[in-house]
Amino acid sequence: MIRGIHVAGGLCAALLVMGGGALAGEADLIEAVRPYVAGVVGEFDKIPEARKKELTKAALFVRSQIAAGQEAKLTFICTHNSRRSHLSQIWAQVGALYYGLPGVKTFSGGTEATACNIRTVGALRRAGLDVTDSTGGKNPVYLVKFGADAPPIRAFSKVYSGEGNPTEGFAAMMTCSHADGNCPVVEGSAIRVAIHYEDPKVADDTPEEASRYDERCRQIAGEMFFIMSRIKE
Repeated sequence: MIRGIHVAGGLCAALLVMGGGALAGEADLIEAVRPYVAGVVGEFDKIPEARKKELTKAALFVRSQIAAGQEAKLTFICTHNSRRSHLSQIWAQVGALYYGLPGVKTFSGGTEATACNIRTVGALRRAGLDVTDSTGGKNPVYLVKFGADAPPIRAFSKVYSGEGNPTEGFAAMMTCSHADGNCPVVEGSAIRVAIHYEDPKVADDTPEEASRYDERCRQIAGEMFFIMSRIKE
């Protein structure tokens, strides 16, 4: 149960089939990312049904928080907060803007801090997002502009309980199996959802590097938009 809402049976099934409703739409996004988003929202049928059920747990959490008049906070967690967790946080926030969900706030963190990988940044830029290194250094703060009027996302590596991240009442979105297995308790979380992704770093420094990062970026974008699409009737 998620704050009084059962993640099973008829309600779960209903959320899987209901439409996305009225959208804030492409006009709220920066122009360069609009073609990418248009493609992503047309690919929900590529997501396996078993995967959709797991993603719907997050949608139910968000919906219950919004119904209670509270912000819905999603913290995406992987080991190094370098690749998958950043991609998930950023695309979830873009999806929330697209579907007109101002109460959704997204965050990311790791079980340890390293840096947002430059290959991750490259994939986001190729998707049309405006990503700027605002500080330099070993763990730069990237400013990710995605909305015409929305403030940019600050993307840098941190532990999940680190700077700016919520400390209670959030959904712990586990994006990698290693972090999920080695972090049995996520302090302060209200719900835990396992959405493991293959790490694109397996292709680092190979001819397939860019394509593998683009593939993971597209998969994550589609699943984050799917979550947001399930929230509005």
